[in-house]
Amino acid sequence: MTDPLDALRQPVEPVEPDAAFAADLRARLERALLDPRGAIMSDQTATAPAELAWPPALTPYLAVADARRAIDWYVEVFGAERRGEPYVMPDGRIGHAELGIGDAVLMLADEFPEEGVTGPQGERGASHSIFAQVPDVDTTIERAVDRGAALTRPVANEPYGRAGVINDPFGHRWMVVTPPASASRSRHGDIAYVTMGVPDARRARDFYGAVLGWRFSPGSVEQGWQVENTTPMAGLAGGRQAEIQLCYRVADIHAAAARVREHGGQAEEPVAKPYGRLTECTDDQGARFQLWSS
Repeated sequence: MTDPLDALRQPVEPVEPDAAFAADLRARLERALLDPRGAIMSDQTATAPAELAWPPALTPYLAVADARRAIDWYVEVFGAERRGEPYVMPDGRIGHAELGIGDAVLMLADEFPEEGVTGPQGERGASHSIFAQVPDVDTTIERAVDRGAALTRPVANEPYGRAGVINDPFGHRWMVVTPPASASRSRHGDIAYVTMGVPDARRARDFYGAVLGWRFSPGSVEQGWQVENTTPMAGLAGGRQAEIQLCYRVADIHAAAARVREHGGQAEEPVAKPYGRLTECTDDQGARFQLWSS
């Protein structure tokens, strides 16, 4: 018996996909295949996207000749993190993309010469420099040069840190710096570090990792965990009662410790640490805290 609906069937003919959709899908597939951490491609199993915090008051916005390649380059060289998916124009060009580098945001897009927006022009060079702080300037500069950047100033020790200058493959000039160990953005009296005291540090790590998405690395004390990429810096310390301890930045730790004692508190003698000098204190009502200076 034949199917009476056969007369309604039409042959399957391939359809050319939308150019913007195809470009966006291709970029997502490439990232999923090349990212060693893997990636989730199905919206059915993906978790909600991370909230994108509003960028700083002043943010660099670059025009590049090949935005897709530039995004991959900045991720590989500077350890940048993609903030959401790029906005792809109907003609396939990237109209807007964002990358997080440290506590800053880098915005970029393809060139749009019809609107007067182009990248650096050949021998005329860049009209600007981007000042970027990194943990290890020597490694970053070496990695950038290996991946096509031009070295315009070798790495050297400067009064403001260890620094070098490169022009990336897209013509943009970067001043790359590792600040000296004594450098700090904290001012006298600022909260520089928060310690969460908990009876079971591993249990707390699992709880806050699941609830807040925190990532951890081993801390400097037994049963301790450093919370990565938090402001101010924070950590978990196990084996103690539940409490929050604040560490305050001070200009002169010996003078600050003396003022603690003068006003009824207790302060141990400052101890040298890899990150500066630290003293354990108790205020005049028994609350524990620390003082720190670089």
